Formats: sequence, C-alpha cells, structure tokens
Amino acid sequence: MPARVDGREPADLRPVSIERGFIANSAGSVLFRAGATAVLVTAQVSESVPPFLEGKGVGWLTAEYAMLPGSTPGRKRRGADGRATEIQRLIGRSLRAIVDTRALGPFTIHVDADVINADGGTRTAAITAAFLAVADAVRRQFADRAREILKDSIAAVSAGIIDGTPMLDLNYPEDSRAEVDLNVVRLGKGGLVEVQGTGEGGVFSRAELTALLDLAESGIDRLGLLQREALGVDWPFPDAT
Repeated sequence: MPARVDGREPADLRPVSIERGFIANSAGSVLFRAGATAVLVTAQVSESVPPFLEGKGVGWLTAEYAMLPGSTPGRKRRGADGRATEIQRLIGRSLRAIVDTRALGPFTIHVDADVINADGGTRTAAITAAFLAVADAVRRQFADRAREILKDSIAAVSAGIIDGTPMLDLNYPEDSRAEVDLNVVRLGKGGLVEVQGTGEGGVFSRAELTALLDLAESGIDRLGLLQREALGVDWPFPDAT
C-alpha cells in the first residue's frame, strides 16, 4: 500500500475546519478548509431572476468560482478560463438540486466561491462549503419558509486510485499522480447529483468504480456530520437522522 504524503490512511478525510459568518456583509459566508485547501464561499440574495424566468414565479441559484492570484505557487492570473467556467457550472447545478425554486419565489441566490489556497479538491470543497453559506443566507432572508426552500443538504469529495489503491480526498500531490480521479456530489439523504470520473492513466474497471463510489460516499457521510455540527441549532432539517 503506498504511503500518503500527509500520513493519512486511504479512507481518511483531510482535517476539516469550518468558520461561518466570515464575511459580515454577506447573508451567508463560510471559510472552509480541507487540509491545505482553503475556500471562501459567500451567498447573497437579490430580488430578481434571469430574463428566462421572469413572470414564472420561480427563483434561481447561480454560482461563480475563481482561484485567487496567490492561491497557487505561481501567481494565478485573474479572469475567467475554461476550468473555472466548468467548475462554477458544477457548483450551480449541485446547489440547485437542493433548492426548491418555486418555494424560493422570484429571487436569485448568488454563490461566490473563491479559492484562497489550492491543494487539490477545490471544487468539492466549494460545494460542501456552499451548502452552509446558502443555508445561512436562506435562514436569514426567508426565516419563515427556509425549510420549504431547502430540500436537503449536499456535499462533495474526491477519490482516486494511486498505485492500485483507492484513496479518499486527494490533495494535489496525490491528484497529480492518480491513475483514476473521481469527484462525487451527493445529497445528504442519498442520491448522487454528479459523478465526474477520469482514467488519467488508462481505463478502470466497474469494480474499481464501485470501490471509489463507496469510498466517496463514506466521506460524504462524514462531511454531512461536520456540516450539521457547524450549523448546530440552525440545521434546517430537524427530522434528519
């Protein structure tokens, strides 16, 4: 079994820390750390919807993602690129899976995810953190119907195969040499929202895919517990077990 650079066992998550309310001017904000990866996510609400939804009585959620210039060893240039566009679309799709847009009404939730320090798993960290920011924003803006708007929690994590061994929550040195790389997004109560998998070093088998999905779901279960602990009395699903 290959040794992990940070001493973790294959099925271990990186150490996670969550700081809610990091930005005073945002209805919801979270500074989320997974190992050396740090992502700041804010959620704000506007009283408008995109033109294609005007007059339909439903709301919307949209997301933007960026890596700050100092988040990588060499300065990351500002501005949109193909990778950032793909990731922000993933974040938006994922969060829309848990928001009842009809219950939301003609409002838009704007999610902004900014990577402060990148060490692998930035997209999955952004999704996991974004749920917390959205939950706080919805609670503050729509206290009387927050439980109608939010249908479930959501979290995401990576998994991969390195030297033939499935491993959870890859950091950058691991991700850069993984034979298989998988990103999994799942609802708190179960139900996969998205699975992104690539055989970086060739093909992978159905059995390997199953092993990686099982590993990722075990990590998402633990992330869900951390989300619930972070929200405490503000957890929006009182009947969840």
